[in-house]
Formats: sequence, C-alpha cells, structure tokens
Amino acid sequence: MPAILVTNDDGISSPGIKALARTLKTVGDVYVVAPETEQSAVAHALTLHRPLKFERTAKNTYYINGTPTDCVIIGVNKLLPRKPDIIVSGINIGANLGDNITYSGTVAAAIEGTLLGIPSIAVSLAIEGQNSNGSRKSVSKFQGPADFVKELALKVLDKGLPADTLLNVNVPDGKKINGVTITRQGKLVYDNSIQELVDPRGREYYWIGGGIPQWESGGNTDFEAVKNGYISITPVHLDLTNYPALEYLKDNWKI
Repeated sequence: MPAILVTNDDGISSPGIKALARTLKTVGDVYVVAPETEQSAVAHALTLHRPLKFERTAKNTYYINGTPTDCVIIGVNKLLPRKPDIIVSGINIGANLGDNITYSGTVAAAIEGTLLGIPSIAVSLAIEGQNSNGSRKSVSKFQGPADFVKELALKVLDKGLPADTLLNVNVPDGKKINGVTITRQGKLVYDNSIQELVDPRGREYYWIGGGIPQWESGGNTDFEAVKNGYISITPVHLDLTNYPALEYLKDNWKI
C-alpha cells in the first residue's frame, strides 16, 4: 500500500482535511500532519526561531505548532515510518487561483513536497458567496472534491509527475461540474486591497485584504475554468527562471 501524507493550511480541525484523509484511506496508508491552527496565506514560511512541537491526536494523525512547510518537513523526516509516495495538501477552504498561489500555505506544502522529490498535489474548493467560516460546518461539502482527488492521486501514483512539478487543483463550489481541464495560471490584480482605517483613539492603521479582484482576460486559465464550472488542474513548475529573458539579457546586456 502506498504511504500518503495529507496536510493543509487551514489546520488540523478543518473539515476539508478530514474529508480528504478519510477518502484517501481507500488508496493507501494515510498519515495526517497538519498545523495546530489556521495558517492561511503564510506561503512557504519555515519556522526557524522557536521550537516546533507535535501532538498525536489519533492513529497516524498529528498536529504541529508551525506552518504547512514545517508539517511536511517534520512529517517526512521524523513522523512517518517511511518516505511517502505522494503528498496531498488540502482541501483548502477557498480557491487558490492565479497569483494567489504565491501566498498559499496549501500550495506551499505541495511545493515543499516537490522539493523533497515526492509527487505532490494541492487542492482547493472555490467557495462562492461566503467567507470561509461559513464553510467550516460541513464535511460533506468537501466529499465531491475528495472523491476527485482520490482518482487524481491514483493517476499520479501510477504515472508520476514531470520533474520539479506539482499539481494545483481548484474545484468549483455550488454548481454542476462540467468537466476537468488542464489550465495555466491566471493573472489577478486586487483593486483597493489595502484599507486605511482609524482606531477609537484616532490613530491610523492599515488592513490588508478586502479589495475587489480583477482577472486579466485570456483563455485556458485556472480562473476561467472554475468560473465556467470546470475543475482546474494547473501544473506548477519550481524553476522560476524566465528563459526568454535569460537569453535577452545575455544578448543585450554587457556584464
């Protein structure tokens, strides 16, 4: 049986990770290593300046007082009895589309798994019309995405993934699924995403978030797919080198 490491950034109590872990148990030996508390938008943060501790809450289930990246590193190197055959991060409460993947702890866990040479998947449910708190009440909401990820995990275990590549999966919420499509990363710009406010003592402060997202037009993006009711699978490569720019700089800059 394959060993499967399941993690997330919403924390050990999230209904998304519960649905995912339960469903993947039909595929292999599942080990859950997740943050103790919500770690959304921590990106690829690594804890270096305080001790990390873990607690075992059930068989093969642990939480760590750290980030998703911490969970993958400690899970792979210390808690699991052997190197996992696949890592699945999620199911995140809310989409991870376009530029948002650079902030996502969900995606960062899959990035860390890929850096460790383990095929990795990040999966998110694109909640519509409500904040994340409205989705924490029902594990059943995540069952459909979990069933899809089960089939995707079987494909990855069978076929593997290209080198240095993870899969970022976004599942539409609240609508009929029209199909599955392979997509590219979209481009997102937030309008007025920094709020300037005043506290009761008259002091100014800032709150990041709350802006209106604007998506750049263009076909075959993750955003367009989810908007049109398709499950989006975006292959994300870890090599961030811009190769056309590399050649341009070599040819045009005198260094």
